[in-house]
Amino acid sequence: MEKKEIGRVSHYFGKPQVAAIVLSATLKVGDKISIQGHTTDFEMVVKSIQIEHDSLPEAKPGDNVGIRVPDKVREHDVVYKLVE
Repeated sequence: MEKKEIGRVSHYFGKPQVAAIVLSATLKVGDKISIQGHTTDFEMVVKSIQIEHDSLPEAKPGDNVGIRVPDKVREHDVVYKLVE
């Protein structure tokens, strides 16, 4: 499986477990991603993408999006899209 960097975590919100990510490439609902950092390392499927509380099917480079994550992430963690 190939990994392509698509963004970086800019903020983490603990209560709803949401990562704010600044995208450098397109991200779609259903994409499989990996988030990695000093103490972060997990894979997940994107179930929803939000920009300013609006749910969208996809987001483009330059967008600052929020996605629910199953675990804590930290600022500057790298987000990769996993491609078969």
